Amino acid sequence: MSRINSMLEKANAFDKNCSIKHEVEIEFGRLREFRQKFPFTENLRSIEWLDPDKLFKLNPDEVGEFFRLLEASLKPFGNPTLNSSNIYRNTRLQIQDFKNLLRIAVDSRKSLAQKVDAPWEKIGGLGQDKQLVKKIIYCFNYETGTVLPIFSNQHLRHFDNRVADSFAAQTKYLSLGQEYEQYSTELLKAKNSLPLTHSWDTLYFTRFLYQTYPPPDTEHSAEEKKNATITDEQLDLQSFVKLLGELQSKGKISGQQFREYRELWKLQQSNDRDVLVWRLKQLLSTENKPNMPRNPSDEIQKRPSRQKL
Repeated sequence: MSRINSMLEKANAFDKNCSIKHEVEIEFGRLREFRQKFPFTENLRSIEWLDPDKLFKLNPDEVGEFFRLLEASLKPFGNPTLNSSNIYRNTRLQIQDFKNLLRIAVDSRKSLAQKVDAPWEKIGGLGQDKQLVKKIIYCFNYETGTVLPIFSNQHLRHFDNRVADSFAAQTKYLSLGQEYEQYSTELLKAKNSLPLTHSWDTLYFTRFLYQTYPPPDTEHSAEEKKNATITDEQLDLQSFVKLLGELQSKGKISGQQFREYRELWKLQQSNDRDVLVWRLKQLLSTENKPNMPRNPSDEIQKRPSRQKL
């Protein structure tokens, strides 16, 4: 069986309960939030207004919103870089250099190789394996469909060797960026060769790759992280379903609303889930059933103080 046919077989069997699809929708929500706060692709001039505190705060030292949101939006796709504050402090100290590099990262006229090979090494910590650089580039270019949330050249090569039938890359004389672009191009070519995977966005396709063809250096740790995440998700969902059961038993919601609220919870981010739980607890504590929207997704939510189940 060819590699591409093998991938089709595995893709057909992937994520039958759509749980990963729901997670990816949440991840896209975080990416959109990041882009709304930092609309550099849409408005190049806004780069000049980037506040140093958004990169790194002083007194006390704290990673700024730019990097916190960026790392949070790509958490399932690689190890976070938030293990040393020096790299973020350096972007603040050399903010003009960082702004110039951001202009390259969002420039649609530049190739992926040119963006990766730009002189990021001017800023201490950014020029080593450039994993953080690749995260920045992905966040500002993901809608183009020409870059994947895979930040290791070795991982890209591993996936190409698993799914690309004609892959025989010669990268000895290529730069890091040229190698990254070549591996990405081959992998996207394999993705787009099948109608099923062609319809998938790059986040979902990457989740498929890591789950189906885990690289040897991530297989054990990735499985541990996956199990831990699933356990937390299952516990939270079990508590939420218990709350819905209490509401249904008291006639506060119908069976249809039970199912709709459960599906709504799966699609929401953490803060929105807290709001939904708070509203339903308010409903549970009322004597009479108030007028509730028939479709839970049409609720106009007001953010209260956070509560845990």
